[in-house]
Amino acid sequence: MTTLRTRPDAAPAPSAGGRTSARRGAAWWVPGSVVLLVVTVLVAVTIGPADLAVGDVWRSVASHLGLGGLLGLEPLGPLQDGMVWQLRLPRVLTAAAVGAGLAVCGVVMQSLTRNPLADPYLLGLSSGASLGAVLVLVVGWTVLLPVAAFGGAVVALVATLALAGAVGTLTPSRTVLAGLAVSQLAAAATSFVIFWSATGDSYREILSWLMGSVAGATWTSVAVAGVATLVLGTLLASTGSVLDAFTFGDTAASALGVDVQRVRWVLLVGVALLTGALVSQSGSIGFVGLILPHAVRLLTGARHRLLLPLSALFGASFLVWADTLARTVFAPRELPVGIVTAAIGAPVFALLLWRGRRTA
Repeated sequence: MTTLRTRPDAAPAPSAGGRTSARRGAAWWVPGSVVLLVVTVLVAVTIGPADLAVGDVWRSVASHLGLGGLLGLEPLGPLQDGMVWQLRLPRVLTAAAVGAGLAVCGVVMQSLTRNPLADPYLLGLSSGASLGAVLVLVVGWTVLLPVAAFGGAVVALVATLALAGAVGTLTPSRTVLAGLAVSQLAAAATSFVIFWSATGDSYREILSWLMGSVAGATWTSVAVAGVATLVLGTLLASTGSVLDAFTFGDTAASALGVDVQRVRWVLLVGVALLTGALVSQSGSIGFVGLILPHAVRLLTGARHRLLLPLSALFGASFLVWADTLARTVFAPRELPVGIVTAAIGAPVFALLLWRGRRTA
C-alpha cells in the first residue's frame, strides 16, 4: 500500500475549475444521477443469458409488492419471475448499495485524513474483514461469513484507533500509519491461515471473496447493505459543512467551531461500521471509494454538500455496471467484480493524476 503525505496541502482542495461555468448547472446533477441509477438498475436486471425486458422487471416487482392487480399487469411466468426476483434483482440492488456506501466512505476518509489516496479500507478494515472471513471459510462455517467479516473489520478499527491514540493525539498522519500497520499484520495473518489450512474448494471460495463479489447476493444481502447505506451513509452524507472545514486542516476547522477530535472519532467509527457491513456482504471491492470521489470532483468541485450525495449515486451506478460486466463478459464464467473495478479504476486514476499535474 502506498501512502501519500498527509499535510493540509495534500488534501483534495477546490480547483480553479470548480468555479467555472461548468459548475453552474450543478443543481441538475442530483436528479440526473437519480434517473441514471434507476435506469441502470432496470436495464442491468434485463442483461443476461435469459431474454428479459424492462417491462418484465416492472411486472415482477409490481407483483411482489402487491400492485400487479391494481395496475392491471399480467404476472410473469414462474421461471422469468424467479430470474428477476430471486437472482438478478437482489444482486443488482446489493451492488448499488455497496457502491454507494463505499463512495461515501471514500469521500469522508479523503477529507478526514487529507490524503488523496485514502479509501474506505485505509484503517485496515479490509484486511481485518478478510482475516475474519478466511477463518470461517477454512473451517467450513460459510453461514457465519458475514458476521465474521464484520467482526474482523470492527476489531481492525479498534486496533487502529487504539494504536494511533496510544502515542498521542489522534492526528491524520498517525491514523494512516496505524491503519497501515494493522492492515499489514492482518494481511500476514490471512496469508498464514490460507497457507496452513486452506485445502480443496476452500481456496476458490477464499480467492473469490478476497477479490470481491456479489454473486451470492440474496434479499438478506440487500437488507444488510441497503439499511447500512441508508442509515450510516445518510448520516455521513449530512456532514458536508464539517468536512468542508476539515479540508483546510484541523486548525481551520477548530477556528470554525468544530470539535476536531470528537468529530474525527465519530466519523471514523461511522465509516468503519458502514465499511464493515458492506464488506461482509461483498468482500473487498477496490477502487470504488478511491476513484469515484475524484471523478465527481471534476464535475462539481470539492464542496461536500454536493460531492457526498453525487458520489453515492454515481458509485451505485458504477458498481452495478461493473458487476454486470463481471457476470457477462466471459459468460457462462463469472469474474469477481473486484477484478473489473481494478481494471477500470487503475487507468482512470492514472488519467486523473495526469490531469491534476497542472495544479500540483
